[in-house]
Amino acid sequence: MRELTSADCRPPGPDDHRRGPKDGLPVVFFADFTCPECALAASSLADSGVLVHFRHIAISSRHRRAVPLAAAAEAAALQGAFWGFHDALFGDPGRTDDPHLWQLCGALGLSLDRFEADRRSEKVLATVASQTSEALRAGAISTPSFVIGGRLLTELPDPITGGA
Repeated sequence: MRELTSADCRPPGPDDHRRGPKDGLPVVFFADFTCPECALAASSLADSGVLVHFRHIAISSRHRRAVPLAAAAEAAALQGAFWGFHDALFGDPGRTDDPHLWQLCGALGLSLDRFEADRRSEKVLATVASQTSEALRAGAISTPSFVIGGRLLTELPDPITGGA
């Protein structure tokens, strides 16, 4: 396990997308929907019993679809479907182009017109940019990154992964 020294990251809070038991260990998960390691981490976290606080680290210079996919997930969140969208993107990384996103909207029962407007909105793009900037200021230079107990890590500790 590597620990990164960095500026403080804001603690887990109600503005994060959260999933898991309310009394679970809070884990801030900085991720990029184009990152295969993030998909593996998402799977480990889903089975771990921790309280996941998801935040974006989407950098278009690393992958052209990073920001569009983060914005799409935020647009889905505005219709109450963040985690369904999250799971689908990480579950099938080969299906992230727009026609696949539109199919996913249909499968999740989302309004496609609203989704399209929201994912291009200033509000959604500002959320993605703000979370990405926060991650970078905190020292998250790779994906995935995690904040556990105030410490920024690039790997999940064994108690969370079950030793995997």
